[in-house]
Amino acid sequence: MALTERAALLAALGSLPVGIWEPSWTGILAVNAPLAVACACDFALAAPVRRLGLSRSGDTSVRLGDTADVTLTITNPSRRPLRARLRDAWPPSSWQPGTETTASRHRLTVPPGERRRVTTRLRPTRRGDRQADRITIRSYGPLGLFSRQGTHRAPWTVRVLPPFTSRKHLPSKLARLRELDGRTSVLTRGEGTEFDSLREYVPGDDTRSIDWRATARQSAVAVRTWRPERDRHILLVLDTGRTSAGRVGDAPRLDASMDAALLLAALASRAGDRVDLLAYDRKVRSLVQGRTAGDVLPSLVNAMATLEPELVETDARGLTAMALRTSPRRSLIVLLTTLDAAPIEEGLLPVLAQLTQRHTVLLASVADPHITEMAKARGNVDAVYEAAAAAQAQSERHRTAEQLRRHGVTVVDATPDDLAPALADAYLALKAAGRL
Repeated sequence: MALTERAALLAALGSLPVGIWEPSWTGILAVNAPLAVACACDFALAAPVRRLGLSRSGDTSVRLGDTADVTLTITNPSRRPLRARLRDAWPPSSWQPGTETTASRHRLTVPPGERRRVTTRLRPTRRGDRQADRITIRSYGPLGLFSRQGTHRAPWTVRVLPPFTSRKHLPSKLARLRELDGRTSVLTRGEGTEFDSLREYVPGDDTRSIDWRATARQSAVAVRTWRPERDRHILLVLDTGRTSAGRVGDAPRLDASMDAALLLAALASRAGDRVDLLAYDRKVRSLVQGRTAGDVLPSLVNAMATLEPELVETDARGLTAMALRTSPRRSLIVLLTTLDAAPIEEGLLPVLAQLTQRHTVLLASVADPHITEMAKARGNVDAVYEAAAAAQAQSERHRTAEQLRRHGVTVVDATPDDLAPALADAYLALKAAGRL
């Protein structure tokens, strides 16, 4: 501020007569003394921050896209009322963009010796563990002129689980499973079916299903009926390597693979099959084994919550060895990986025979719907070039899938929205054919 402006201001306050240029510090102090006293009293009456007690309660897990409420309890042990503004800090991905300021800041008043609660509502945008950061509290005096400020820590973790959006398909798949279990007869015995009952022969039945011993004991020809075998073992193998990090739409390929794996796990556990999970790239990222039917889905969801794609090339030999070690007896191995030519031809195909000679193998891959749109593009030179590139990419995927089928692998290649129901249908088809 210029000297003349300072003089005019002090003159207005009455500490200087107009026309005197040098300020009178005695006058300044005389005028500001009441303000200084007021500020000092306001500061002294502000409740101390360091002595506050803080504790948390509330949600410890939430599905991605849903909200979680975490309650913070503030206890004021002092003799002064607490008038405060509070900021409950969490990682940026704990809220939708632009909502952090309103969601994490609170105003509160806590009388002496009492406690109050404030609730922070989280809406995470990424999977994984979200841990509470510092709590900053600014305590004001009754006039709001001065404040005390301090920070506290009250540890809390909210685990953000996969959204499992494909669960909407579960009722229809369970209905198909009940139809499969309720069949009165399977005409061919086929590996992987269990004896169900005997019934009288009708024209058209396969003569190989006739039970000659039972027929000898009665006057009518008896045939065996079969139902899909239960208590089969299914190993879900999630490839968490470099290719799983590619984004399809708004999410990485890994997220679509996990969603499909969860639907298949829910369906298979209802069918009486045992389900395990292996997440692997160059080492084991997660392994879930030996869970009961009621516990398998929560265990898988919890294990998948913290999985992230690793920017390394997947070790196909190590993955195969680990899968064989995890499944010593005949199983259905579901590989959720890429259909890109290079990783399949250079990595998986050389070791695929080790899996197929002992197990039934099903490979599921996430296709990019944008490629399909590009293949249909026309109208200008750029669109034609895009369509040609898309057609070439589709041709390579089809060729890779055909190579896998020649090795006895069932292949499911679908977009993120269609992968989960398509994989469930492939499982039901294998079960109906007695190939599990």
